[in-house]
Amino acid sequence: MASGVKPRVKVPKSAAAGDTITIKTLISHKMESGQRKDDDGNLIPRSIINRFTCEFNGEMVIDVTLEPAISTNPYFQFDALVPEAGEFKFTWYDDDGSVYDTAKKIAVS
Repeated sequence: MASGVKPRVKVPKSAAAGDTITIKTLISHKMESGQRKDDDGNLIPRSIINRFTCEFNGEMVIDVTLEPAISTNPYFQFDALVPEAGEFKFTWYDDDGSVYDTAKKIAVS
């Protein structure tokens, strides 16, 4: 598991039923290509975020496969429809098998 990984998500606290909202996500992750060497000349294992998903009340909103050229601290901004009150679940998958997730609730006003 990479150290210092911190997912951050910005979701409005409420929206009207049927509204489209903008969601912003950022995960602090150094990313390692697997091609650099440490001070002893050993290859540093590859560690990149290779997939990002967002679900709303268990239904997939977005599923992104990331390639090795992804930047450090990947940022995503996307729109989502809010049919009802519920919870968005955000998940990032790392090459080393680590999974980082967070969730945000949204109310319907």
